[in-house]
Amino acid sequence: MKKQQEMLTITMEECGELIQACSKIIRFEDDKCPDDILNLQQEIGDVLCMVEIIKEAGLVNETQIIERMAVKREKLKKWSSLFNED
Repeated sequence: MKKQQEMLTITMEECGELIQACSKIIRFEDDKCPDDILNLQQEIGDVLCMVEIIKEAGLVNETQIIERMAVKREKLKKWSSLFNED
């Protein structure tokens, strides 16, 4: 497997593990377990690590990511309740 393929495959796997961690917290919302929160923290860290590796490889850069984050934040302000002060 080429390095780029390996990097992207690992990133996909880590994103899948983050999805599972989020799902577990949603499913067991009433029984929040410290282990589930720790797992969420670990999976976020793993995904962010892979994002850094992708940046280091030159596939994307920090400016592109920051610009996209701003676009997404504006969409969320419009289409979600995450930024409502309710």
